[in-house]
Amino acid sequence: MSTDFKGMDVVSIRDFSREQIEHVLRLAEKMVPIAKGEERSVMLEGRILGTVFYEPSTRTRLSFESAMSRLGGKCLGFGEPKISSVAKGETLADTIRMIDSYCDAIVLRHTQEGAARLAGHFARKPVINAGDGAGQHPTQTMLDLFTIRKEKKKIEGNHVVIVGDLKYGRTVHSLSEALAMFGAELTFVAPPNLQIPKEHLKAIEAMGHKPKISSTLGEALKDADVLYVTRIQKERFPDLAEYQKVAGTYRIDMPMLKDVKSDLIIMHPLPRVGEIAPEVDETPHAKYFEQAFNGVPVRMALLGLVLGGLK
Repeated sequence: MSTDFKGMDVVSIRDFSREQIEHVLRLAEKMVPIAKGEERSVMLEGRILGTVFYEPSTRTRLSFESAMSRLGGKCLGFGEPKISSVAKGETLADTIRMIDSYCDAIVLRHTQEGAARLAGHFARKPVINAGDGAGQHPTQTMLDLFTIRKEKKKIEGNHVVIVGDLKYGRTVHSLSEALAMFGAELTFVAPPNLQIPKEHLKAIEAMGHKPKISSTLGEALKDADVLYVTRIQKERFPDLAEYQKVAGTYRIDMPMLKDVKSDLIIMHPLPRVGEIAPEVDETPHAKYFEQAFNGVPVRMALLGLVLGGLK
Protein backbone atom coordinates (compact mmCIF):
# COMPACT_ATOMS: atom_id res chain seq x y z
CA MET A 1 0.00 0.00 0.00
CA SER A 2 1.13 3.54 -0.75
CA THR A 3 2.66 5.80 1.89
CA ASP A 4 1.44 8.88 0.03
CA PHE A 5 -1.24 10.22 2.37
CA LYS A 6 -1.91 13.56 0.68
CA GLY A 7 -5.63 14.36 0.73
CA MET A 8 -6.44 11.12 2.60
CA ASP A 9 -9.14 10.84 5.27
CA VAL A 10 -8.00 9.33 8.59
CA VAL A 11 -11.17 7.63 9.83
CA SER A 12 -10.34 4.12 11.05
CA ILE A 13 -7.17 2.23 11.90
CA ARG A 14 -8.53 -0.49 9.61
CA ASP A 15 -7.85 1.83 6.67
CA PHE A 16 -4.09 1.55 7.28
CA SER A 17 -1.57 -1.20 6.66
CA ARG A 18 1.22 -1.98 9.10
CA GLU A 19 3.67 -0.42 6.62
CA GLN A 20 1.69 2.83 6.58
CA ILE A 21 1.47 2.99 10.37
CA GLU A 22 5.21 2.37 10.70
CA HIS A 23 5.79 5.19 8.22
CA VAL A 24 3.78 7.56 10.44
CA LEU A 25 5.71 6.44 13.54
CA ARG A 26 9.08 7.00 11.85
CA LEU A 27 8.10 10.50 10.78
CA ALA A 28 6.74 11.23 14.25
CA GLU A 29 10.17 10.48 15.73
CA LYS A 30 11.61 13.23 13.55
CA MET A 31 8.90 15.62 14.75
CA VAL A 32 9.78 15.32 18.46
CA PRO A 33 12.31 18.22 18.58
CA ILE A 34 9.79 20.47 16.82
CA ALA A 35 7.00 19.32 19.17
CA LYS A 36 9.22 20.26 22.13
CA GLY A 37 9.98 23.70 20.67
CA GLU A 38 13.68 22.86 20.26
CA GLU A 39 13.46 23.32 16.49
CA ARG A 40 11.18 25.43 14.29
CA SER A 41 9.17 24.46 11.22
CA VAL A 42 7.08 26.38 8.71
CA MET A 43 6.03 23.24 6.86
CA LEU A 44 2.32 24.10 7.06
CA GLU A 45 2.60 27.88 6.97
CA GLY A 46 -0.49 29.35 5.33
CA ARG A 47 -2.56 26.22 6.03
CA ILE A 48 -5.64 26.19 8.28
CA LEU A 49 -6.96 23.27 10.34
CA GLY A 50 -10.66 23.17 11.24
CA THR A 51 -11.30 21.61 14.67
CA VAL A 52 -14.92 20.53 15.05
CA PHE A 53 -15.61 19.03 18.49
CA TYR A 54 -19.12 17.92 19.40
CA GLU A 55 -17.76 16.25 22.56
CA PRO A 56 -15.47 17.58 25.32
CA SER A 57 -11.76 17.14 24.72
CA THR A 58 -8.54 18.32 26.32
CA ARG A 59 -5.62 16.28 24.99
CA THR A 60 -6.89 15.51 21.50
CA ARG A 61 -8.02 19.04 20.63
CA LEU A 62 -5.08 20.84 22.21
CA SER A 63 -2.50 18.44 20.79
CA PHE A 64 -3.90 18.90 17.27
CA GLU A 65 -3.83 22.67 17.75
CA SER A 66 -0.30 22.48 19.15
CA ALA A 67 0.80 20.26 16.26
CA MET A 68 -0.62 22.65 13.66
CA SER A 69 0.91 25.67 15.38
CA ARG A 70 4.33 24.02 15.72
CA LEU A 71 4.30 23.43 11.96
CA GLY A 72 3.47 27.06 11.21
CA GLY A 73 -0.25 26.64 10.50
CA LYS A 74 -3.37 28.01 12.16
CA CYS A 75 -6.59 26.56 13.60
CA LEU A 76 -10.23 27.57 13.63
CA GLY A 77 -13.34 25.80 14.87
CA PHE A 78 -15.23 25.09 18.06
CA GLY A 79 -14.78 22.94 21.14
CA GLU A 80 -18.40 23.15 22.24
CA PRO A 81 -21.36 22.81 19.84
CA LYS A 82 -23.47 25.20 21.96
CA ILE A 83 -21.41 28.14 20.69
CA SER A 84 -21.91 27.19 17.03
CA SER A 85 -24.89 26.98 14.68
CA VAL A 86 -25.26 23.35 15.77
CA ALA A 87 -27.24 24.84 18.67
CA LYS A 88 -29.67 26.25 16.10
CA GLY A 89 -30.24 22.83 14.56
CA GLU A 90 -27.65 22.85 11.78
CA THR A 91 -26.95 19.34 10.47
CA LEU A 92 -23.54 17.69 10.53
CA ALA A 93 -23.52 17.71 6.73
CA ASP A 94 -24.04 21.47 6.54
CA THR A 95 -21.53 22.18 9.31
CA ILE A 96 -18.89 20.10 7.54
CA ARG A 97 -19.59 21.79 4.19
CA MET A 98 -19.10 25.20 5.77
CA ILE A 99 -15.93 24.30 7.70
CA ASP A 100 -14.61 22.65 4.55
CA SER A 101 -14.81 25.97 2.71
CA TYR A 102 -12.76 27.75 5.38
CA CYS A 103 -9.85 25.38 5.93
CA ASP A 104 -7.46 22.80 4.46
CA ALA A 105 -8.27 19.82 6.71
CA ILE A 106 -10.90 18.99 9.33
CA VAL A 107 -10.50 17.25 12.69
CA LEU A 108 -13.87 15.95 13.89
CA ARG A 109 -14.97 14.51 17.24
CA HIS A 110 -18.58 13.44 17.40
CA THR A 111 -20.95 11.58 19.69
CA GLN A 112 -22.17 9.22 16.97
CA GLU A 113 -20.24 6.25 15.64
CA GLY A 114 -19.71 6.64 11.90
CA ALA A 115 -19.86 10.45 11.95
CA ALA A 116 -16.30 10.88 10.66
CA ARG A 117 -16.91 8.54 7.74
CA LEU A 118 -20.08 10.47 6.91
CA ALA A 119 -18.23 13.79 7.15
CA GLY A 120 -15.71 12.48 4.63
CA HIS A 121 -18.52 12.19 2.08
CA PHE A 122 -19.41 15.87 2.42
CA ALA A 123 -15.91 17.34 2.69
CA ARG A 124 -13.53 17.90 -0.19
CA LYS A 125 -10.65 18.35 2.24
CA PRO A 126 -9.16 15.56 4.41
CA VAL A 127 -11.20 14.55 7.47
CA ILE A 128 -9.39 13.22 10.55
CA ASN A 129 -11.43 11.25 13.08
CA ALA A 130 -10.77 12.51 16.62
CA GLY A 131 -13.19 9.96 18.08
CA ASP A 132 -16.69 8.98 16.96
CA GLY A 133 -18.89 7.78 19.80
CA ALA A 134 -17.89 4.27 20.85
CA GLY A 135 -16.37 3.65 17.42
CA GLN A 136 -12.77 4.46 16.45
CA HIS A 137 -9.98 6.84 17.51
CA PRO A 138 -7.18 6.19 15.00
CA THR A 139 -4.81 9.01 15.97
CA GLN A 140 -4.95 7.90 19.62
CA THR A 141 -4.01 4.42 18.45
CA MET A 142 -1.01 5.74 16.54
CA LEU A 143 0.27 7.72 19.52
CA ASP A 144 -0.26 4.66 21.73
CA LEU A 145 1.79 2.53 19.34
CA PHE A 146 4.43 5.26 19.22
CA THR A 147 4.61 5.24 23.03
CA ILE A 148 4.94 1.46 23.27
CA ARG A 149 7.64 1.38 20.61
CA LYS A 150 9.53 4.24 22.28
CA GLU A 151 9.39 2.73 25.77
CA LYS A 152 9.73 -0.99 24.90
CA LYS A 153 11.86 -0.58 21.72
CA LYS A 154 9.38 -2.69 19.76
CA ILE A 155 5.67 -3.47 19.57
CA GLU A 156 5.63 -7.10 18.47
CA GLY A 157 6.00 -9.76 21.16
CA ASN A 158 4.91 -7.57 24.06
CA HIS A 159 2.14 -8.84 26.32
CA VAL A 160 -0.38 -6.00 26.51
CA VAL A 161 -3.08 -6.19 29.17
CA ILE A 162 -6.01 -3.88 28.43
CA VAL A 163 -8.32 -3.24 31.37
CA GLY A 164 -11.53 -1.29 32.01
CA ASP A 165 -14.36 -0.34 29.70
CA LEU A 166 -13.70 -2.37 26.57
CA LYS A 167 -17.27 -2.18 25.26
CA TYR A 168 -17.67 1.58 24.93
CA GLY A 169 -13.97 2.52 24.94
CA ARG A 170 -13.20 3.54 21.36
CA THR A 171 -9.48 3.86 22.12
CA VAL A 172 -9.18 0.14 22.82
CA HIS A 173 -11.24 -0.82 19.77
CA SER A 174 -8.69 0.79 17.47
CA LEU A 175 -5.66 -0.11 19.58
CA SER A 176 -6.42 -3.81 20.04
CA GLU A 177 -6.74 -4.39 16.30
CA ALA A 178 -3.53 -2.47 15.61
CA LEU A 179 -1.63 -4.40 18.30
CA ALA A 180 -2.77 -7.66 16.73
CA MET A 181 -1.55 -6.39 13.37
CA PHE A 182 1.88 -5.82 14.95
CA GLY A 183 2.00 -9.24 16.64
CA ALA A 184 1.48 -8.30 20.28
CA GLU A 185 -0.02 -10.74 22.80
CA LEU A 186 -3.35 -9.45 24.15
CA THR A 187 -5.30 -9.98 27.36
CA PHE A 188 -8.65 -8.21 27.84
CA VAL A 189 -9.75 -7.63 31.45
CA ALA A 190 -13.25 -6.26 32.04
CA PRO A 191 -16.56 -7.09 33.70
CA PRO A 192 -18.53 -9.47 31.45
CA ASN A 193 -20.93 -6.72 30.37
CA LEU A 194 -18.04 -4.44 29.36
CA GLN A 195 -15.84 -6.95 27.52
CA ILE A 196 -14.44 -6.31 24.08
CA PRO A 197 -17.22 -6.41 21.45
CA LYS A 198 -17.44 -9.57 19.36
CA GLU A 199 -16.83 -7.72 16.09
CA HIS A 200 -13.43 -6.53 17.30
CA LEU A 201 -12.59 -9.92 18.76
CA LYS A 202 -13.39 -11.54 15.41
CA ALA A 203 -11.21 -9.03 13.58
CA ILE A 204 -8.30 -9.86 15.89
CA GLU A 205 -8.82 -13.61 15.55
CA ALA A 206 -8.94 -13.23 11.77
CA MET A 207 -5.32 -12.02 12.00
CA GLY A 208 -4.37 -15.33 13.60
CA HIS A 209 -4.39 -14.21 17.24
CA LYS A 210 -6.29 -15.63 20.21
CA PRO A 211 -6.56 -13.02 22.98
CA LYS A 212 -7.14 -14.04 26.57
CA ILE A 213 -10.40 -12.90 28.16
CA SER A 214 -10.67 -12.32 31.93
CA SER A 215 -12.59 -10.40 34.55
CA THR A 216 -9.73 -10.43 37.10
CA LEU A 217 -6.58 -8.36 36.77
CA GLY A 218 -4.16 -9.86 39.29
CA GLU A 219 -2.98 -12.95 37.41
CA ALA A 220 -2.77 -11.20 34.03
CA LEU A 221 -0.65 -8.43 35.50
CA LYS A 222 2.22 -10.70 36.59
CA ASP A 223 3.67 -11.21 33.10
CA ALA A 224 2.41 -8.02 31.47
CA ASP A 225 4.83 -5.80 29.56
CA VAL A 226 2.25 -3.07 29.02
CA LEU A 227 -0.80 -2.30 31.17
CA TYR A 228 -3.29 -0.16 29.28
CA VAL A 229 -5.90 1.25 31.68
CA THR A 230 -9.18 2.86 30.62
CA ARG A 231 -11.88 4.57 32.64
CA ILE A 232 -15.42 3.29 32.91
CA GLN A 233 -17.17 5.78 30.63
CA LYS A 234 -20.24 7.03 32.46
CA GLU A 235 -21.36 9.18 29.52
CA ARG A 236 -21.73 6.17 27.21
CA PHE A 237 -24.00 4.10 29.47
CA PRO A 238 -27.66 4.18 28.43
CA ASP A 239 -28.59 3.16 32.00
CA LEU A 240 -26.97 4.95 34.96
CA ALA A 241 -27.76 2.01 37.24
CA GLU A 242 -25.61 -0.24 35.03
CA TYR A 243 -22.73 2.23 35.27
CA GLN A 244 -22.95 2.33 39.04
CA LYS A 245 -22.64 -1.47 39.19
CA VAL A 246 -19.20 -1.42 37.55
CA ALA A 247 -17.78 2.00 38.52
CA GLY A 248 -14.51 1.55 40.40
CA THR A 249 -14.17 -2.14 39.51
CA TYR A 250 -10.46 -1.83 38.77
CA ARG A 251 -7.98 0.46 40.48
CA ILE A 252 -4.22 0.39 39.99
CA ASP A 253 -2.40 1.17 43.26
CA MET A 254 0.97 0.41 44.80
CA PRO A 255 0.05 -2.97 46.37
CA MET A 256 -1.19 -4.17 42.99
CA LEU A 257 2.20 -3.37 41.44
CA LYS A 258 4.16 -5.36 44.02
CA ASP A 259 4.92 -8.38 41.79
CA VAL A 260 4.90 -6.85 38.30
CA LYS A 261 7.85 -6.82 35.93
CA SER A 262 10.37 -4.09 36.71
CA ASP A 263 10.03 -2.70 33.18
CA LEU A 264 6.22 -2.78 33.04
CA ILE A 265 4.81 0.42 31.57
CA ILE A 266 1.37 1.75 32.50
CA MET A 267 -0.59 3.70 29.92
CA HIS A 268 -3.92 5.50 30.01
CA PRO A 269 -5.57 7.58 27.27
CA LEU A 270 -6.79 9.98 30.00
CA PRO A 271 -8.74 11.52 31.63
CA ARG A 272 -8.60 9.24 34.64
CA VAL A 273 -11.26 9.30 37.33
CA GLY A 274 -9.76 7.07 39.99
CA GLU A 275 -8.52 4.07 37.97
CA ILE A 276 -4.88 4.86 38.83
CA ALA A 277 -3.87 6.00 42.31
CA PRO A 278 -1.87 9.29 42.30
CA GLU A 279 1.12 7.66 44.01
CA VAL A 280 1.62 5.48 40.93
CA ASP A 281 2.52 8.66 39.02
CA GLU A 282 5.89 8.75 40.79
CA THR A 283 6.90 5.23 39.75
CA PRO A 284 8.95 4.43 36.65
CA HIS A 285 5.97 2.40 35.41
CA ALA A 286 3.84 5.49 34.77
CA LYS A 287 4.01 6.63 31.14
CA TYR A 288 0.57 8.20 30.62
CA PHE A 289 1.75 11.81 30.71
CA GLU A 290 4.54 11.07 28.21
CA GLN A 291 1.87 9.24 26.20
CA ALA A 292 -0.24 12.42 26.14
CA PHE A 293 2.72 14.46 24.88
CA ASN A 294 3.37 11.92 22.15
CA GLY A 295 0.08 12.97 20.60
CA VAL A 296 1.78 16.13 19.36
CA PRO A 297 4.58 14.62 17.20
CA VAL A 298 2.29 11.86 15.94
CA ARG A 299 -0.41 14.34 14.92
CA MET A 300 2.25 16.59 13.41
CA ALA A 301 3.33 13.68 11.22
CA LEU A 302 -0.26 12.93 10.17
CA LEU A 303 -1.05 16.58 9.41
CA GLY A 304 2.13 16.89 7.40
CA LEU A 305 1.24 13.78 5.42
CA VAL A 306 -2.40 14.55 4.63
CA LEU A 307 -1.62 18.19 3.78
CA GLY A 308 1.31 17.29 1.56
CA GLY A 309 4.15 18.71 3.63
CA LEU A 310 5.61 15.24 4.23
CA LYS A 311 5.91 12.04 2.21
